[in-house]
Order: sequence, then C-alpha cells, then structure tokens
Amino acid sequence: MCGIFAYLNYLTPKTRREVLEYLVTGLKRLEYRGYDSAGVAVDSDDGKGITLVKQTGKVKILEDAIKEFMTGHDIDTPISTHCGISHTRWATHGVPSDLNSHPQRSDEENSFVVVHNGIITNYKDVKKFLEKRGYRFESETDTEIIAKLVHHLYLQHPNYSFRELVEQVIQQMEGAFALAFKSKHFPGECVATRRGSPLLVGIKTKTRLATDHIPILYGKDQLFILEHRPHGAGREVPMIPRTESTSEFQPLEDKEVEYFFASDASAVIEHTNRVIYLEDDDVAAVKDGALSIHRLKKSLDDKHAREIITLKMEIQEIMKGSYEYFMQKEIFEQPESVINTMRGRVNLVNNTVTLGGIKEYIPEIKRCRRLMLIGCGTSYHSAVATRQLLEELTELPVMVELASDFLDRNTPIFRDDVCFFISQSGETADTLMALRYCKQRGALIVGITNTVGSSICRESHCGVHINAGPEIGVASTKAYTSQFISLVMFGLVMSEDRISLQTRRQEILEGLKNLDSQIKEVLKLDLQVLEIAKDLFQQKSLLIMGRGYNFATCMEGALKVKELTYMHCEGIMAGELKHGPLALVDDMMPIVMIVMRDCVYNKTINAIQQVKARGGQPIVICEENDKETMQFAHKVLEVPKTVDCLQGVLTVIPMQLLSYHIAVLRGCNVDCPRNLAKSVTVE
Repeated sequence: MCGIFAYLNYLTPKTRREVLEYLVTGLKRLEYRGYDSAGVAVDSDDGKGITLVKQTGKVKILEDAIKEFMTGHDIDTPISTHCGISHTRWATHGVPSDLNSHPQRSDEENSFVVVHNGIITNYKDVKKFLEKRGYRFESETDTEIIAKLVHHLYLQHPNYSFRELVEQVIQQMEGAFALAFKSKHFPGECVATRRGSPLLVGIKTKTRLATDHIPILYGKDQLFILEHRPHGAGREVPMIPRTESTSEFQPLEDKEVEYFFASDASAVIEHTNRVIYLEDDDVAAVKDGALSIHRLKKSLDDKHAREIITLKMEIQEIMKGSYEYFMQKEIFEQPESVINTMRGRVNLVNNTVTLGGIKEYIPEIKRCRRLMLIGCGTSYHSAVATRQLLEELTELPVMVELASDFLDRNTPIFRDDVCFFISQSGETADTLMALRYCKQRGALIVGITNTVGSSICRESHCGVHINAGPEIGVASTKAYTSQFISLVMFGLVMSEDRISLQTRRQEILEGLKNLDSQIKEVLKLDLQVLEIAKDLFQQKSLLIMGRGYNFATCMEGALKVKELTYMHCEGIMAGELKHGPLALVDDMMPIVMIVMRDCVYNKTINAIQQVKARGGQPIVICEENDKETMQFAHKVLEVPKTVDCLQGVLTVIPMQLLSYHIAVLRGCNVDCPRNLAKSVTVE
C-alpha cells in the first residue's frame, strides 16, 4: 500500500537522467503494492531548488511526463552528489489527483518535500495550528501538514540540522507512517523515518563496509513543539534545549557511496543486496556520505545497532519472465515454493521435522492452554485450513481469529496462550496491532511470515519463515500454500513424541514427499480450467461449496474470484446448505463443489444431490478416477489423491487458476486489482 523509493549518490557521479531513471524503475518495482498516482522530486537545473513531477494514474504516465520535462533541461551533466525521492500513492485523504499526489511540498518554492506511506490520525489538529500561523493548504492530504510543519520549525530554528527538524516533527505525529524528506536548504541530504509502516535502507559501495552494524545514537532530552488538546488546535509550548549527538558514525572505508530508501527490498535488489531494516521511530539521515540512525529515547527492548543484512533475493525472482502476469508466474511456481518451505526442515529419511525458529520454545508451547491463529484474508484462510489437523496433532484447543475483529472485541488473552500471527508481508496493520495486544498480555508470540526483517518478524518471540519467495501479485497464491505447509509442519513437530500418532504422522510425511509432483499434475489442468472460465466469465455470481478440510479452499477460492474478477462469489460450508443457501440454487446459478474421498465424503455427496435436485449443474473438483462422484457433475476437474489434511493444497490451485482466467477474460488488472494493495499497512 503506497510505495517509497529514494536515491542518493555521494561522490559517485550520476546525471539527472540516470537519477530519474532510477526513481522511475524503483516505482515500477513497487507497483504491485497498489496505487493511483505517482510523483518524483529532484534538484532543479541550478541545484538551488527542487523540481516536482506528479501525475495521476500509472507510473508509465509519470514516465511520459518526465520525458516531456527532460526536453529543454540540462539532465546529462554528471553530478557528484544528488538526492531524489519518489512515491506511488494509494488514496486515503483526498481523491486521486495531481495536487494530492506525492511528494507534498511545504510552500511554492518547494523548500521541503516529503513522501509518506500511512495515515496521520491527528493531522487536523496540526493543520489548525499551521493555519493560524499563515499556512495555506493546496491539497486534501494528511501528508501536506508534515512538509509545512518541518518548514515552520526551520523558520523558528534555522540552526537545527535536517535530522533534528525531522525528529521534532515526528514527535507531533500520531498514526502510522514511513517518511522520506528532501530540502533545498540541505542539498545532498536525505532523512527517512518510520512508525508502523515498513522502510529499509540499501547501501552500495565500491569496497566492503568497515562494519556490518550501525550504532544507534540517542538524544538525552525529548523535544516537544505542540501540545494537542482533545477539542481544539494545538498550541506552542516552550522547547527543551536540544542536545547534540556525542559522535557521528562514519560507516564507510571510502567516500564513494549510493543509498536507496525503499518500502521493500524488491525496489533495491537490482542495485544492492545490502540493506538495513529500520525500526519504529528510527530516524536515518545521510549527510556528507555518512549514514547515521538516531532515536529520541531508548526503550527497554531497543537494540544498540542496526545490522546490515545481505539479501538472498535475485532480480530474476521479481521479473515476470515468460509469463503474462506475476500472479500466473506465482501460481506455477508452487511446486518449487512448497519444496523451499520444507527444505532443511522435513527429513523424510528419519521422519523428523525441525523448525529452527521455534525449536527452543516447543516445550513452552506444549504446556500452553490453547493455540490462537490470527490473520487477515488469505492468511486467515490458511489458519482455517489447518485448524482441524492442529487440534488432532496437538490435542489443544485451536482458535482461529480475524485480526480485524480480534481487537474490536477486546478478546481475553492469558499468559499461557500461544498466539500465531500469520502475514505474507509481515506488515499487515490489523495483524500487527493484534500482535502487540497479545504481547502486552504476556502471551507467547509466534510469527509466520514471508518477509525477513518485517515488523511481525521482529516483534515475535519466535517464528517460521515460510520461504515462498517474493510474491508480487496482490492476490496471494504461493504464500497461501506455503503458510499451509508451515502450519502442517508445526503440527508434526508438536506430535513427534506421541506414539499413538506415529501412523498418522507417517501418512502426512508421505503426502509432503509427493506434494510437489502432485501440484505439477494439478497445474496441467490449466487448459481445462480456461474452458470452464469461458463459460463463467460473463456470470454475475458464483457459489463454491465444500466441507471438512476443503471448506478453507471454498473461502480462499471465493476471495480470489472477488479480488481478481470483481464478481460476487461466496464460499459456503456444504453442511449449511439447507440452512439458507439452498434458496440460491437453480439451473442458472454457477456452482463449484469440492468433493474428496475423506471422512465427510458421504455428507458432501448428499449436498451435491440436493443441488442436482434443484436443477443445479455443479462443476466438481474431485479425486482422479472417482467415477461415483463424477456421475453427479456437469463438468469435472480431477486432482491427484493425497492424505486428507493436505487436500486443500491441491484443491485450491484450480480455484486460483479459475479466478486468474476469469479476470483475464473480463479484462481486469490481474496483478493490481482495483482498490486493493499488497501490503495493507493501514486500518
């Protein structure tokens, strides 16, 4: 949701053309996050001002506007030091427009410009404060108050450094944000900070850094500029004298360096694989080629340094290759992604499973009162899909909760609860707030994420990285199956010493062994699914029914159809058919039914017969060569037979393919569905 990309070169000559190309390419790498406008800010020709180029619509439109801007400007003269910032905006305050696009500016002279991910919840108070001091606002955004507040502080305290001005500004901000600042008064400098929204710093040098750890500098006094009243504008209060940092950290052996600030690693990986993930309330400042990270005050769980991490991601992983869409590529990557999830963890020779990230906590988990699985959307469905198995293997009560509903209810949490927080990005705002709620109440926190260095990853006591690889398409596919497998592996670890469950464990391990080859077989159904999609894409509604282990597939399949095709779709528990949904069934209603040979087979067959009796023509997903089931079907998709608790991995793939093909046939944007974003960092 929104994307920040900033670039700074120091004593590394670059033309403005190159800088602009870097910024546009960085934004293209962040397009999957969802946005409706884009913009860049770079130094003007004379180096004494800032030029803004902003456009509503896709990055390609911005790129065309930049090419037009280049005409008549000197953009090919090498500049040894230059800073540029850019942004893709997903509208929250104010409709998509050129004025509401980022970067937002402080005044007509562009003295300070800022790009912002997130929402400032107290922006109205700050806006009233600034309006009383003569500031006039040109946009409807909450971001503009940030640029104007830093300008106001600069006029009041011109001897303050750029970093100190930003530190004072963020003390007045409430809500979630990631920010990157640029100013004509501080040429060649960039300051970035975050709270509740992801931000990282990429570092590129000709030689190795002197250290892989950047120490955190702390101020002695906390500064306040405004005092906010519940029912009125803020007022100025006396400022505590500032304190200079006792040392400036020079992290480089040489002075030639390039820095990249970005919302996630996909935007910087083609430039460098050396990154620092910023923590909440970090203020990272680059001045004279030196990076310093500062915090206003130290908390109990603060680390003394930020580690430079070497990314293992390759640029090829975020390119589409021969596929038309990222989502299509990611669906077809699932044979490899499930293997990567199990790699080094599942030992099929010794029939053991090792999850290093939670190994030390297993004894504590076994003593817990209950397990709670908490997530949103697709991550929530992966919890539903594995709940039955976890109850069987752990013999513990397993609660599955929507994070967005969890906090609304003030859910009781106890010290002997174990709470799993599941999120592909590791930054999902609702899930992250639920995590902090549970952590404050003493529960053990286990993170299940796909993003190293994410907020959920860092704030959990322990966790499992699902290793699905980068997922660019907004509609999650391979992350779902990898989350599914990760939770299954957790169940196997918990039951390792249970003699009565060894036969069951062996069945599941055999199923995991064959899973990648079976997924490949399911993917061969692609053309059959396309033919079914051609019959369905002009329909207005679709029902998906199943029960037992496959009910989660119904919900996940329905979510994919809704996300991608904008068609009404509902995942229905087949056992609830007689309690209302049967009224929807007639010879015109498209219905998909998942019927597998498991413990609820007879009950599901009963449901399909009820559908047939009302004139329904069900499309059935069933096991290969299941002639008894096929006789009730209008059309059939056959998937390989596997152990019941892993059926959901195989049955969900036809639904992913179906939603993909319907979306393409309806002319929808498959990778970036309307109104949606990949990383949901606001409530």
